[in-house]
Formats: sequence, structure tokens, C-alpha cells
Amino acid sequence: MRRQFIIVLACCCGISAASAKNYTLKNDKVQIAIDERGRLKSLKNLTTGRDYAGDGYLWRIYYERKGFKENEIAAGMQSSPEIEQKGNSLILTYPQVTHADTTVNVSLKLTVTLEPEMVRFSSEITNNQPHTIVRELHYPLIQDMRLPEDYKLFLPHTGGQVYDNPKELIEKHSMAKPYATPAQRFRQMPAAYPTRATTAGCSGNMASNCFAWWNDTEGLYLGSHDPKFQDTGHSLRLYPDGNKKFTRLETGFQKFPHVFCGETWVNTANVIAPYTGTWHKTSDFYKEWAKSWWEHRDSPEWVKKMKSWQRIIFKSQYGEYHYRYADLNGRIKKAGEDSGCDVVFPFGWWLEGMDNGNPDYSPNTEEGGDEAWKKAIADYKAAGGKILLYYNGKLIDRESDFYKKGKAKKIAYCDNTGAELTEQYRFTGNGSFLGSYDARTFCVADTRNAEWRKKLIQMADRARRLGANSVFYDQLGYAEAVTNWDLSREFPVPNHCVIADKARTLKEIRDHNAKFDPEFALGTEWLTDATANYCDYIHIYQVTAGPNSFIDWFRYTFPEVKVSDREVRDDNDIPRRVNNTVLKGLVNDIEIYRCRGLIDETPVYQAYLKKVNDIRDKYADLLLAGTYRDTQGFTSTNREIEARAFVNGDSMAIVATRVSAGEPEETVIDVPGYKFRESSVLGNAQVKSDGTRAAFGQNDLAVLVFDKI
Repeated sequence: MRRQFIIVLACCCGISAASAKNYTLKNDKVQIAIDERGRLKSLKNLTTGRDYAGDGYLWRIYYERKGFKENEIAAGMQSSPEIEQKGNSLILTYPQVTHADTTVNVSLKLTVTLEPEMVRFSSEITNNQPHTIVRELHYPLIQDMRLPEDYKLFLPHTGGQVYDNPKELIEKHSMAKPYATPAQRFRQMPAAYPTRATTAGCSGNMASNCFAWWNDTEGLYLGSHDPKFQDTGHSLRLYPDGNKKFTRLETGFQKFPHVFCGETWVNTANVIAPYTGTWHKTSDFYKEWAKSWWEHRDSPEWVKKMKSWQRIIFKSQYGEYHYRYADLNGRIKKAGEDSGCDVVFPFGWWLEGMDNGNPDYSPNTEEGGDEAWKKAIADYKAAGGKILLYYNGKLIDRESDFYKKGKAKKIAYCDNTGAELTEQYRFTGNGSFLGSYDARTFCVADTRNAEWRKKLIQMADRARRLGANSVFYDQLGYAEAVTNWDLSREFPVPNHCVIADKARTLKEIRDHNAKFDPEFALGTEWLTDATANYCDYIHIYQVTAGPNSFIDWFRYTFPEVKVSDREVRDDNDIPRRVNNTVLKGLVNDIEIYRCRGLIDETPVYQAYLKKVNDIRDKYADLLLAGTYRDTQGFTSTNREIEARAFVNGDSMAIVATRVSAGEPEETVIDVPGYKFRESSVLGNAQVKSDGTRAAFGQNDLAVLVFDKI
């Protein structure tokens, strides 16, 4: 018996019929047109005349039924919709749609709304088909997108990455596991907010739920302004052309509604904006939406002025002591002083050692227990030092008392069969066996669990009792790619709001800490806007000075968040990477030999960082406590010389450096409304006495300070 499937597409925008077959919405900046078949005929920037539409359909859905997990309903296989104008809206209605020769009783209402600078694409799915679940909605889609040759792809991966030759990039990174995907049909590069993934060959996550295609003067912004912070796929697909080359670009969003029979799911989050201007316009779009939920507290002054930290493993994963408590006020302190760093970020300070014993963190009786640790911390702080005390925020060691006593069973993630999900971590020792075979195994705690949140708060209380300046929770800043599943209904369903759960947990901890000490700071690892909202600093994952790194985007969008660099572990390529940290207003994560060594073992890094930190101390109110303004508020004529601005009150600091090799080159600097005060330089940089010109060789650095007239 054939099943019925009804889909209603509603698209809301102030419209007029542009022709007998096209329906057009436009204002002074944006035009969108849809034809009688429901195809996107125009998505135009009216300022520049750039049209991105490729005459493709706007949507597809996937549903599951017993015995067949993925059934595709494609818009192009349906009859022409009914189209009508309704106020400011365009409504397309599909009275019935089909999958092969089967109809399914589901309705889909899509709304396209023209706003002053963007188009909003809303959706509503109602499922009335028994024993069926609607898993995915891909919408809006721009199929056969007209991508200009000079356009780059921006992803907010690790705070920001920008890629040349986007189609080549997608093709190259579409098959991390060769032919595990339907590569004969399309090539898709993984990209999703906020889940951990390997995107363009780099592990990390999308820090914000948007992406863009741009050049220096215009672009196309795609944002999922989703207050639920649901997992969202950023669609980057290539389909074959007439020559069977994968050149036809499709971009858009993928949502995972999991609509059971008798339920309705609504989403109003997705927007697309053809814009004119620099990339800062994409940040402006996202910032405007973020005002509705952003509530970052004013971080303690010491956090704002934190330049660097020494990240150190005291006791290793396999029981080896790299450092003892006594070293905190001995060699560790001396190494920090000689590099201008007064913050220590200790890992493995508990009895079981790093990646062991979570969440017990037993007092290290071999070192004198918590009393000895508290005394070492107090002595370090006496000279003005700060301690960021580490815990893991999600991992439960299967060998811990907490796990063995059975509490973890109710807290841990389970897969789609009900089996406990695990993660493994391993460092190698001097031999080969440990790192190859003897991994540490953990289950993952669901932060929605009240008992687990209570445990995390107890960790913060202990850190405060020990005298630390901050509590840090590892791995709470991203959503796991494999998450917790609910098996209580007809179909198993994963939790697609993990990052929102983690954000609520961090907010609860932040608010708890503030009741006792507003100077007590909170940090986590991995950069995602939803969780960074409640943290004073973020230990990033992974690199911030790679070939495609563009953390400029996140720093400009959310300048309140203190973010570290990462993976500066030895004496290689020091001036460039450290200069980048100063240029972008980041914190140096000193992690010598992956946290097993100290910076005194890397003399080039130590000496250079000391010079840099002396300059940052001199201009701390601007470079550290000031607001990052990227390239706004001034001009610099030489693009080979990178320059960024920081403002505080009536003053502006401009940090400038050059990466490229060659003879020194000059740039002309203009700061309207400001007068030059002074400068400091590293290397052979030269600054003219009035601050209007500066010259740089490779890896030279200068800081120029201006005051308002």
C-alpha cells in the first residue's frame, strides 16, 4: 500500500512577481528570486550586481523507517509547488511529494524572509507517518553556486581559517576515508558546528555557527543563528559536471531534527547575506545576533593582563615524575621569570598522575598531600605568581573509584545500542609498549547529569581551597562527534545540543565561583562561542599560526575572550609564531616538549619571549587589557606588513610585523583623530619619529602608541 507524503514549503519575503514564472523579493541591497518549480533563480548583491544563484533547488530531506535508515526526498523530483504572496512572504506549497513510488505523510513548511541585509530561511516539519522519523533537513541550499575565481572560503574552525582555491580544497579533503562516502555522486568536506572533526586536514571544531565565501570587497555570509546551539552541518559539496569532473558547488546548512510521528519541529535560524565590504561585515552579522545571548562577564584584571603560562605535566600518564612540588618555586619559577611569565598551568598534580584517576584526583601523598601542594602554591603566589589548576571536565577513568563504585554508569555517554562509549589517551614512554598498546581508557560524562555537575563544582571548591587563582576544565569547549543517545523511543536519537549543555554547566560553575571570589577565574579547552561565553580564558585546540589560520575573525567578533596560542613546543620558527601571538592578542601557551620540559630547555624561545613580554608589560593596558580592533581605525599601505589595533580609553596601540623574507619594506600608517606618542621595536624594525612610517625586515616587530587628539 502506498504511503502518503505531503510537504508544504512556505517562504516568507516581501515579494512581487518579476515575470510569469519568477517570483522576486528585493530591497536596496539584496534580491532573491524563485521560479515556479521552486528553484533559486537569483541571490544577488544589488550593490555590486554579483549573483550567486545557480538555478538549483533549495532543499532535501532524509527520513528513516524500519529496515532502511536513509531515504532521500529531493525537491527536484517533486511536482511544481503552488506559489503565493503573503504580506512580506513568498509561500511555496507542495501538496504532495514522492520518494520513488512511495508517498509519506510528512509536511514541510519553509519560509524565506527578506530582511534589510539578508534572507532568512525558516522551516517547519510535521511528521504524521507511523514508524518513521525525519532525520535530516538540508536547507537552504545554493546548488551550482556561481563562485567567483578570486573568492576564498572562510570557516570559523579554530577561531578562523581562510582557504584559497575552495573547490580544490573540498575535493582534496572529501575522502579522509576513501570511498566510505558516496564519492561517485558527490564530494563533501566535513565541516560542522560545534562538533570535533578533521576539516581540511586539521583537527578542531567550528568556533561559531557561520561560514562565508569572500574576496577583499564583497562576499556571501551564511549563518545559522540558532539559540539552541544545535549541531549544524556546513555543507561544502561538489557534484560532477558534464565532463564528470567535480566542479559544481553546493553550499548551505544541514540540520538534524529527528521528528517522530505526531511531532512538529521548527527552525528559524538560517540566514544568507550577499554583502559589500571587507570580511568584518560577516563578523558584524554574527555579533548582532550574539547580542541576544552573549553575557560574558568582565574578567578579572589579572586575566586580562595574563601574557603567558607555563603548561607542565608534573606526574605522567604512566607514573613518571617530570617535576615535583618543590620545583614550582625552584626551576619552574626561575624559567618563568627568565621569559617574563608568572603563570603556571599544572597538569598531573594529583596522586594518580595525568590522565589517571579522573574524577577522584587523590591528594598526592607521595609529595605530602594537599597541604604540601597548598603550601607550594602559596609560596609561588607570594611573589605575584598565578596558578591555573587543571581538571578534566568530561572523562571518567574506568580504573577510578568513582567508576568502580558504579556512579559512572548513570552518567556516561551511551551509543545507539546502549553500550558505554569510551575514549582512549596515550603518551609514549621511553619504550614502545605503553604508547602502542597500554592506553588509558575513559567513559565520557554527560554534563546534563546533576551529580556530575556537582562533582565539577566540588573540583572548583577544592582548587579555591588549595589557593589557586583559577579552575580549568579540559575538553568542555566542544561537542563530541559521537554523543549520548536516547533509546527510550521507537528510534534511537543522539543529543544534538551537547555544546548548550556544556555551556549551562560552565555558567553554573561560574556563578557558583563568583559567590565566593569574583577574582577566581574559569577556563576550558577548545574554542566555541557558546562555552567561551562563560569562561575567562580559553586554551585553544589546535594551531593559531598555521598557513590558513585566521583567528582574527573570532578575536574581532568576541574580543572579551582571552585565547591562547598552541603547539609552540620547541625552538623552531619562534619569532614568526610568537609575533603572531602578539599581533592577535593571544596568550603564549608554553608547552615545551608537550608539557614535559621547561622553557629553559629552549633558549631561543625563552630569550625572544622575554623581549616580547617586556614590551607587553610596558603597554599592558593596551596590548593585554585593551580591546582587539583588528585593522579598524587606521590604515597601513603595505599589505606585506601585517598590522592590528588595540584600543583602551583614549589610546590605540598598533602592532605591526612582517612574515615575508627580503629587503626591508616600508609602510605608511595613518590613524585619523590620533597623535603619535611612542614606539618600541624588536629586531631591526624602524619607526619614523612622528609614527607615520615604519620599515620591517622578516620577523621584525613594532608597537606604535597613539593618543586621541
